[in-house]
Amino acid sequence: MTRWNDDNPFIKIVILLFSTVCCAVALNVFLIPSNIFAGGLNGIAQLLHWGLKFTGADISTGWFILAFNLPIGIMGWRKIGPRFTAWSFANAIVTSVLAIVIPEVSVSHNALLNALFGGILTGIGIGFPFRFGFSTGGMDIIAMVLQKTTGRSIGTLTMMLNSGIIAVAGFFIGWENALFTIITIYATSRMVDTIHTRHQKMTALIVTNRPDELIAALREHLFRGVTVLPSRGAFSNRDNSTLMIVISRYELYDLQTTVKETDPDSFMNMVATVDIAGNFFDEDKQAELRQSSKQG
Repeated sequence: MTRWNDDNPFIKIVILLFSTVCCAVALNVFLIPSNIFAGGLNGIAQLLHWGLKFTGADISTGWFILAFNLPIGIMGWRKIGPRFTAWSFANAIVTSVLAIVIPEVSVSHNALLNALFGGILTGIGIGFPFRFGFSTGGMDIIAMVLQKTTGRSIGTLTMMLNSGIIAVAGFFIGWENALFTIITIYATSRMVDTIHTRHQKMTALIVTNRPDELIAALREHLFRGVTVLPSRGAFSNRDNSTLMIVISRYELYDLQTTVKETDPDSFMNMVATVDIAGNFFDEDKQAELRQSSKQG
Protein backbone atom coordinates (compact mmCIF):
# COMPACT_ATOMS: atom_id res chain seq x y z
CA MET A 1 0.00 0.00 0.00
CA THR A 2 1.40 3.39 -1.00
CA ARG A 3 1.98 5.75 1.88
CA TRP A 4 1.02 9.41 1.69
CA ASN A 5 4.03 11.70 1.51
CA ASP A 6 3.11 15.18 2.67
CA ASP A 7 6.72 16.43 2.43
CA ASN A 8 6.72 16.31 -1.39
CA PRO A 9 7.57 19.81 -2.75
CA PHE A 10 5.05 19.49 -5.59
CA ILE A 11 2.27 18.69 -3.11
CA LYS A 12 3.32 21.65 -0.96
CA ILE A 13 3.19 23.99 -3.96
CA VAL A 14 -0.33 22.78 -4.79
CA ILE A 15 -1.39 23.24 -1.16
CA LEU A 16 0.21 26.69 -1.08
CA LEU A 17 -1.67 27.84 -4.18
CA PHE A 18 -4.95 26.33 -2.96
CA SER A 19 -4.67 27.89 0.50
CA THR A 20 -3.73 31.33 -0.81
CA VAL A 21 -6.71 31.37 -3.18
CA CYS A 22 -8.98 30.43 -0.25
CA CYS A 23 -7.63 33.25 1.94
CA ALA A 24 -7.74 35.87 -0.81
CA VAL A 25 -11.28 34.93 -1.88
CA ALA A 26 -12.41 34.94 1.76
CA LEU A 27 -11.13 38.49 2.14
CA ASN A 28 -12.19 40.07 -1.16
CA VAL A 29 -15.45 38.23 -1.84
CA PHE A 30 -16.95 37.63 1.61
CA LEU A 31 -15.35 39.69 4.39
CA ILE A 32 -14.25 43.05 3.00
CA PRO A 33 -17.50 43.83 1.11
CA SER A 34 -19.48 43.28 4.33
CA ASN A 35 -17.02 45.07 6.67
CA ILE A 36 -16.45 41.81 8.54
CA PHE A 37 -12.93 41.21 9.78
CA ALA A 38 -10.66 38.20 9.99
CA GLY A 39 -8.47 37.53 13.00
CA GLY A 40 -4.76 38.19 13.33
CA LEU A 41 -2.71 40.40 11.06
CA ASN A 42 -5.16 39.97 8.18
CA GLY A 43 -7.81 41.60 10.35
CA ILE A 44 -5.48 44.51 11.13
CA ALA A 45 -4.75 44.86 7.41
CA GLN A 46 -8.51 45.01 6.78
CA LEU A 47 -8.95 47.71 9.44
CA LEU A 48 -6.21 49.83 7.86
CA HIS A 49 -7.74 49.32 4.42
CA TRP A 50 -11.14 50.38 5.77
CA GLY A 51 -9.79 53.37 7.74
CA LEU A 52 -7.77 54.84 4.88
CA LYS A 53 -10.83 54.90 2.63
CA PHE A 54 -12.01 57.94 4.61
CA THR A 55 -8.85 59.81 3.57
CA GLY A 56 -9.47 59.00 -0.09
CA ALA A 57 -6.66 56.43 -0.24
CA ASP A 58 -7.96 53.07 -1.47
CA ILE A 59 -4.98 50.82 -0.70
CA SER A 60 -5.61 47.11 -1.14
CA THR A 61 -5.53 44.87 1.94
CA GLY A 62 -2.91 42.79 0.14
CA TRP A 63 -0.34 45.60 0.36
CA PHE A 64 -0.75 45.78 4.13
CA ILE A 65 -0.44 41.98 4.46
CA LEU A 66 2.76 42.17 2.43
CA ALA A 67 4.14 45.06 4.51
CA PHE A 68 3.48 43.17 7.77
CA ASN A 69 5.08 39.94 6.56
CA LEU A 70 8.36 41.40 5.29
CA PRO A 71 9.86 42.14 8.75
CA ILE A 72 8.14 39.09 10.27
CA GLY A 73 9.67 36.88 7.56
CA ILE A 74 13.16 38.22 8.30
CA MET A 75 12.67 37.60 12.01
CA GLY A 76 11.41 34.07 11.36
CA TRP A 77 14.35 33.29 9.07
CA ARG A 78 16.77 34.18 11.86
CA LYS A 79 14.92 32.66 14.81
CA ILE A 80 13.16 29.60 13.35
CA GLY A 81 15.18 28.60 10.32
CA PRO A 82 14.89 28.86 6.54
CA ARG A 83 12.67 25.89 5.67
CA PHE A 84 9.51 26.70 7.65
CA THR A 85 9.92 30.44 7.13
CA ALA A 86 10.52 30.20 3.38
CA TRP A 87 7.32 28.24 2.73
CA SER A 88 5.34 30.44 5.12
CA PHE A 89 6.69 33.65 3.60
CA ALA A 90 5.96 32.38 0.09
CA ASN A 91 2.40 31.67 1.23
CA ALA A 92 2.04 35.21 2.61
CA ILE A 93 3.47 36.76 -0.57
CA VAL A 94 1.12 34.84 -2.88
CA THR A 95 -1.84 35.67 -0.62
CA SER A 96 -0.90 39.35 -0.79
CA VAL A 97 -0.62 39.30 -4.59
CA LEU A 98 -3.95 37.50 -4.98
CA ALA A 99 -5.64 39.91 -2.56
CA ILE A 100 -4.41 42.77 -4.77
CA VAL A 101 -5.36 41.10 -8.06
CA ILE A 102 -8.74 39.59 -7.15
CA PRO A 103 -11.43 42.30 -7.29
CA GLU A 104 -13.52 43.11 -4.24
CA VAL A 105 -16.93 41.80 -5.23
CA SER A 106 -19.80 40.52 -3.14
CA VAL A 107 -21.61 37.31 -4.09
CA SER A 108 -24.05 37.61 -1.20
CA HIS A 109 -25.72 40.48 0.62
CA ASN A 110 -26.40 38.29 3.64
CA ALA A 111 -23.86 39.26 6.32
CA LEU A 112 -24.25 35.98 8.21
CA LEU A 113 -23.46 33.94 5.10
CA ASN A 114 -20.47 36.15 4.37
CA ALA A 115 -19.20 35.77 7.94
CA LEU A 116 -19.56 31.97 7.87
CA PHE A 117 -18.12 31.37 4.42
CA GLY A 118 -15.36 33.92 4.97
CA GLY A 119 -14.41 32.19 8.22
CA ILE A 120 -14.59 28.71 6.71
CA LEU A 121 -12.45 29.63 3.70
CA THR A 122 -9.93 31.40 5.93
CA GLY A 123 -9.78 28.31 8.17
CA ILE A 124 -9.16 26.10 5.14
CA GLY A 125 -6.45 28.49 3.96
CA ILE A 126 -4.75 28.35 7.37
CA GLY A 127 -5.36 24.70 8.25
CA PHE A 128 -3.90 23.02 5.18
CA PRO A 129 -0.53 24.83 5.33
CA PHE A 130 -0.27 23.79 9.00
CA ARG A 131 -1.14 20.24 7.99
CA PHE A 132 1.74 20.20 5.49
CA GLY A 133 4.44 21.76 7.66
CA PHE A 134 4.31 25.50 6.98
CA SER A 135 1.95 28.38 7.68
CA THR A 136 0.33 31.51 6.27
CA GLY A 137 2.97 33.76 7.84
CA GLY A 138 2.10 36.70 10.07
CA MET A 139 1.03 35.67 13.57
CA ASP A 140 1.97 32.04 12.88
CA ILE A 141 5.65 32.96 12.53
CA ILE A 142 5.46 35.20 15.60
CA ALA A 143 3.97 32.26 17.51
CA MET A 144 6.82 29.97 16.44
CA VAL A 145 9.44 32.57 17.43
CA LEU A 146 7.88 33.09 20.87
CA GLN A 147 7.54 29.36 21.42
CA LYS A 148 11.16 28.66 20.52
CA THR A 149 12.68 31.65 22.35
CA THR A 150 10.50 31.86 25.47
CA GLY A 151 8.64 28.55 25.57
CA ARG A 152 5.39 30.47 26.09
CA SER A 153 2.15 30.27 24.18
CA ILE A 154 0.91 33.07 21.97
CA GLY A 155 -2.68 32.35 22.95
CA THR A 156 -3.04 35.42 25.19
CA LEU A 157 -1.51 37.73 22.59
CA THR A 158 -3.77 36.35 19.85
CA MET A 159 -6.83 36.72 22.06
CA MET A 160 -5.94 40.33 22.86
CA LEU A 161 -5.30 41.10 19.20
CA ASN A 162 -8.59 39.59 18.05
CA SER A 163 -10.44 41.31 20.91
CA GLY A 164 -8.97 44.62 19.75
CA ILE A 165 -10.13 43.98 16.18
CA ILE A 166 -13.64 43.16 17.42
CA ALA A 167 -13.70 46.27 19.64
CA VAL A 168 -12.59 48.58 16.81
CA ALA A 169 -15.19 47.03 14.49
CA GLY A 170 -17.85 47.57 17.14
CA PHE A 171 -16.99 51.19 18.01
CA PHE A 172 -16.38 52.52 14.51
CA ILE A 173 -18.55 50.36 12.25
CA GLY A 174 -21.26 48.85 14.41
CA TRP A 175 -21.69 46.16 17.03
CA GLU A 176 -23.53 43.98 14.55
CA ASN A 177 -20.38 43.89 12.43
CA ALA A 178 -18.40 43.04 15.56
CA LEU A 179 -20.70 40.10 16.26
CA PHE A 180 -20.32 38.87 12.70
CA THR A 181 -16.54 39.19 13.13
CA ILE A 182 -16.75 36.91 16.18
CA ILE A 183 -18.62 34.37 14.05
CA THR A 184 -15.90 34.58 11.39
CA ILE A 185 -13.07 34.09 13.89
CA TYR A 186 -14.90 31.17 15.52
CA ALA A 187 -15.59 29.48 12.15
CA THR A 188 -11.93 29.94 11.23
CA SER A 189 -10.68 28.33 14.46
CA ARG A 190 -13.08 25.39 14.14
CA MET A 191 -12.03 24.73 10.56
CA VAL A 192 -8.33 24.93 11.48
CA ASP A 193 -8.89 22.42 14.30
CA THR A 194 -10.71 20.10 11.89
CA ILE A 195 -7.89 20.11 9.34
CA HIS A 196 -4.80 20.57 11.49
CA THR A 197 -4.91 17.57 13.83
CA ARG A 198 -1.34 17.31 15.10
CA HIS A 199 -2.33 18.59 18.55
CA GLN A 200 -5.11 16.00 18.97
CA LYS A 201 -3.96 12.86 20.77
CA MET A 202 -5.33 9.32 20.49
CA THR A 203 -4.58 6.05 22.26
CA ALA A 204 -4.55 2.86 20.19
CA LEU A 205 -5.09 -0.56 21.78
CA ILE A 206 -4.01 -3.26 19.32
CA VAL A 207 -4.69 -6.93 20.09
CA THR A 208 -2.28 -9.06 18.06
CA ASN A 209 -0.68 -12.49 17.87
CA ARG A 210 2.43 -11.06 16.20
CA PRO A 211 3.61 -8.42 18.68
CA ASP A 212 7.33 -8.46 17.79
CA GLU A 213 6.73 -7.91 14.06
CA LEU A 214 4.16 -5.20 14.73
CA ILE A 215 6.38 -3.36 17.24
CA ALA A 216 9.26 -3.33 14.73
CA ALA A 217 6.97 -1.96 12.01
CA LEU A 218 5.53 0.72 14.31
CA ARG A 219 9.00 1.87 15.33
CA GLU A 220 10.01 2.11 11.68
CA HIS A 221 7.11 4.34 10.67
CA LEU A 222 5.97 6.20 13.78
CA PHE A 223 8.84 6.56 16.27
CA ARG A 224 6.45 6.17 19.19
CA GLY A 225 6.84 4.22 22.40
CA VAL A 226 4.81 1.01 22.64
CA THR A 227 3.61 -0.67 25.84
CA VAL A 228 3.05 -4.46 25.67
CA LEU A 229 0.23 -5.83 27.82
CA PRO A 230 -0.17 -9.63 28.12
CA SER A 231 -3.79 -10.55 27.37
CA ARG A 232 -6.07 -13.50 26.66
CA GLY A 233 -8.98 -13.80 24.27
CA ALA A 234 -12.15 -14.71 26.13
CA PHE A 235 -13.73 -16.34 23.08
CA SER A 236 -10.68 -18.25 21.81
CA ASN A 237 -9.16 -18.77 25.28
CA ARG A 238 -5.74 -18.15 23.72
CA ASP A 239 -2.92 -15.92 24.91
CA ASN A 240 -2.14 -12.83 22.86
CA SER A 241 -0.62 -9.37 23.34
CA THR A 242 -2.24 -5.95 23.52
CA LEU A 243 -0.06 -3.07 22.32
CA MET A 244 -0.82 0.39 23.67
CA ILE A 245 0.49 3.39 21.75
CA VAL A 246 -0.33 7.10 22.00
CA ILE A 247 -0.23 9.04 18.74
CA SER A 248 -1.31 12.39 17.35
CA ARG A 249 -4.45 12.39 15.21
CA TYR A 250 -2.20 13.30 12.30
CA GLU A 251 -0.42 9.92 12.56
CA LEU A 252 -3.59 7.83 12.48
CA TYR A 253 -3.33 6.96 8.78
CA ASP A 254 0.26 5.69 9.17
CA LEU A 255 -0.74 3.66 12.22
CA GLN A 256 -3.71 2.03 10.50
CA THR A 257 -1.67 1.31 7.36
CA THR A 258 1.20 -0.22 9.34
CA VAL A 259 -1.09 -2.46 11.40
CA LYS A 260 -3.03 -3.61 8.33
CA GLU A 261 0.15 -4.40 6.39
CA THR A 262 1.85 -6.22 9.27
CA ASP A 263 -1.02 -8.10 10.93
CA PRO A 264 -4.32 -7.98 9.04
CA ASP A 265 -5.92 -10.25 11.67
CA SER A 266 -5.25 -7.88 14.56
CA PHE A 267 -7.95 -5.93 16.38
CA MET A 268 -7.48 -2.20 16.98
CA ASN A 269 -9.49 0.09 19.25
CA MET A 270 -8.94 3.88 19.06
CA VAL A 271 -9.66 6.01 22.14
CA ALA A 272 -9.65 9.82 22.27
CA THR A 273 -6.97 11.07 24.70
CA VAL A 274 -7.85 14.12 26.78
CA ASP A 275 -4.37 14.87 28.12
CA ILE A 276 -0.92 13.33 28.43
CA ALA A 277 2.03 13.73 30.82
CA GLY A 278 5.61 12.65 30.33
CA ASN A 279 7.65 12.18 27.18
CA PHE A 280 5.71 12.56 23.95
CA PHE A 281 7.96 13.17 20.96
CA ASP A 282 7.17 16.36 19.06
CA GLU A 283 7.88 16.69 15.34
CA ASP A 284 11.43 18.01 15.86
CA LYS A 285 12.33 15.03 18.04
CA GLN A 286 10.78 12.60 15.59
CA ALA A 287 12.74 14.16 12.72
CA GLU A 288 15.90 13.79 14.81
CA LEU A 289 15.14 10.12 15.47
CA ARG A 290 14.47 9.47 11.80
CA GLN A 291 17.77 11.07 10.85
CA SER A 292 19.63 9.01 13.48
CA SER A 293 18.03 5.79 12.27
CA LYS A 294 19.02 6.54 8.66
CA GLN A 295 22.60 7.27 9.67
CA GLY A 296 22.68 4.13 11.80
